[in-house]
Amino acid sequence: MKRLHAVLGLLLLIALSMTQCVKEELSTMNVEKKPFGQLADGTPVDLYVLTNENEMQVSITNYGGIITSMIAPDKDGNMGEVNLGFDDVSGYLKATTYFGALIGRYGNRIANGQFKLDGETYTLAKNNGPNHLHGGVVGFDKVLWNAKSFQNTTGVGLELTYLSKDGEEGYPGNLNVKVTYTLLANENSLEISYEATTDKATHCNLTNHAYFNLKDGGASPILDHILQINADQYTPVDRGLIPTGELASVEGTPFDFRQPTAIGARIDADDEQIKRGPGYDHNFVLNGEPGTMRLAATVDEPTTGRILEVWTEEPGLQFYSGNFLDGTLTGHNGTVYQRRTGFCLESQHYPDTPNQKNFPTTQLNPGEVYQTKTIYKLLVEK
Repeated sequence: MKRLHAVLGLLLLIALSMTQCVKEELSTMNVEKKPFGQLADGTPVDLYVLTNENEMQVSITNYGGIITSMIAPDKDGNMGEVNLGFDDVSGYLKATTYFGALIGRYGNRIANGQFKLDGETYTLAKNNGPNHLHGGVVGFDKVLWNAKSFQNTTGVGLELTYLSKDGEEGYPGNLNVKVTYTLLANENSLEISYEATTDKATHCNLTNHAYFNLKDGGASPILDHILQINADQYTPVDRGLIPTGELASVEGTPFDFRQPTAIGARIDADDEQIKRGPGYDHNFVLNGEPGTMRLAATVDEPTTGRILEVWTEEPGLQFYSGNFLDGTLTGHNGTVYQRRTGFCLESQHYPDTPNQKNFPTTQLNPGEVYQTKTIYKLLVEK
């Protein structure tokens, strides 16, 4: 009898092992590492292609932590590009559009390239007229990150780490940053988790600058995309696109996206804030409690049936309508990116927060951990 039990146990183990092998053989989920060109000094750059069980693909390079591509299904199951980007690193070395890049230390603008912290004035790199934009001349989008891919029951992903040294682009403190991209196994969702610590008081506001076009990856304008933003207020800007400090109601303005509205419906309205864009390049004050995961925005592309949901823990969302794309950049499959052929929905703290006492703080102190998460969910109409 003992021998029979032993044999049965062995057979069970063999069966379980075979079942696992079959599952692994049937699984399409994987991470493929590929060469992506090289930097000016000859340093090689890598590309990591994440594929989930639904065959959605997200490609990310260790240069700038850039999302170079997103391939997702339409309502008929056809896979297509929904992101603007380039096919090798050389395009990113030349362009100044921040396509798909990780942005830091501070996403968006800081007025006059300076702020005061603990009684000391810090002068930052000025790369947007008199202002500091997206981390400076050499922000997080222009550095080589340490990369480690992974695969588990949750999905496939890439962990990126970078040490921003004290004084880099004018910021105080050594900032240790970790960003984790996870493409979920059975759901077409890309989770972006940000984490940072510092050894000296500093400001930190990390985001991603992905450009979306749910119809054709940037071959046509995004004006017919239907957008909804869960925000009752936005932050008006001066002529330099720096917030005035006011939290203004969207009611009765071109910034009211509380109901689904075509992006192009009011994009050229006779409105002073729209003219300053020109178009949309504004931060929206998201409804709900910052620090809690909530739906920030939904975009519907009617012809393909693709839907993008943006979920975040951040207090704000910058909506940019691709106003400065001008046909000088050629990306995936020879696509020429004309004006307003891509849009950005960047989860963030408000612009110029270090100089705005009434905005939620971005100060990070020693002993604290900066943590936030944003999710891009790609769905289709049912």
